[in-house]
Amino acid sequence: MAAKSKTKKSNVSGEELLAFYREMIMIRRFEEKAGQLYGMGQIGGFCHLYIGQEAVVVGLEAAAKEGDSRLTSYRDHAHMLACGMDPKGVMAELTGREGGYSRGKGGSMHMFSKEKRFYGGHGIVAAQVPIGAGLAFAEKYNGTDNVSFTYFGDGAANQGQVYEAFNMASLWKLPVVFVVENNQYAMGTSLQRASSSPELYTRGEAFMIPGEAVDGMDVLAVKAAGERAVAHCRSGEGPYILGVKTYRYRGHSMSDPAKYRTREEVQKMKSERDPIDHVKEMIEQGKHATAAELKEIDKEVKKIVQEAADFAVESPEPSVDELYTDIYA
Repeated sequence: MAAKSKTKKSNVSGEELLAFYREMIMIRRFEEKAGQLYGMGQIGGFCHLYIGQEAVVVGLEAAAKEGDSRLTSYRDHAHMLACGMDPKGVMAELTGREGGYSRGKGGSMHMFSKEKRFYGGHGIVAAQVPIGAGLAFAEKYNGTDNVSFTYFGDGAANQGQVYEAFNMASLWKLPVVFVVENNQYAMGTSLQRASSSPELYTRGEAFMIPGEAVDGMDVLAVKAAGERAVAHCRSGEGPYILGVKTYRYRGHSMSDPAKYRTREEVQKMKSERDPIDHVKEMIEQGKHATAAELKEIDKEVKKIVQEAADFAVESPEPSVDELYTDIYA
C-alpha cells in the first residue's frame, strides 16, 4: 500500500510562493523571539521550537480547506500561526498572560482555538493521535468532507496508541491525514537507533493504510503530497500517512544542548537544505520579487513579531479566579 516519495510538485504562482515565504519567515522569526523571551525568563516551563521545520506545516495548510481540523504535539507554535491564529494571542499564552489563547493557563505546550479548529498541542507523547482519529470520526458521522490533520513525531511513531488509532481509522475509513513529522531525533535519540523500520510512511501497511515519503524541507513537495492525501480522504477512501522527513535546528526543547549530534551536521542542513532559502531561490529565479521586496517582507514580519512580544509582556497575569474556569465542559 505504501509508496515512495512522488516527485511531481504542485503548480504554484509567484504570489503563492511569496505567501509561503512570508508564512515561513513569520514562523521562524516568531520562534526566534520565543527563544529570546525564554532566555529572559518571560516564558516558563517547557518551550519546543520549530526552527527548520517550517515547510511542513505551511505546505500542508496550503492543501487544507475551511472546516478541516488540525492538532499536534507540544512543538505547536508554528501550527497555530499557519492556521491563522493571532501571533499576539499565541505569544501571550507562551508567557502565561491572560491575553493568551488559553488565558495564560496552557503555556507553550497546551493551546487551543475552536474558531481556527486547532485542537491543541498535547504534552503527552502521541496522545493527540487517537483524538485526531476521533475528530475524523465526528466529520464522517456528521456527513462532511472535512479532514483531520493529525501531526506527531518520529518518537511518537513508536507508541502503541498510534497503532490503535490506525486500526480504527482504517476499519471505519476515517478522513484523517496522519502526518509523521520526522525531524530525525526523538529528544536525543536518532531514528536509526530507535526504529526497526526507518521509513515511517510504511507503518500503516498492516492496517491497509496507504502512505508516502515526503521531502519536508521542500514546501512544494509537502503541498503536493498534502493534496494527494486530502483527495484520498475526502473521497471516502479512509486515512492516509505522510512520512515527512524534516530537521530541527535547535534542541528538543530550550533546555536541550543537543550534544547528541555534531555542529557540522546542523550547519550542513542549514547551508544546503534550509526550507526558507529554497523558497527564496525559487522566487529569485522566477523573478517574482526583488531582493529589496523580500527584505521588506522580513522587516514587516519582524515588526509583527515584536508587537506580539510587546503585547505578551505587557499583558497582565491571569487572576486567581481563572484557576476555577474551564475545568469542566
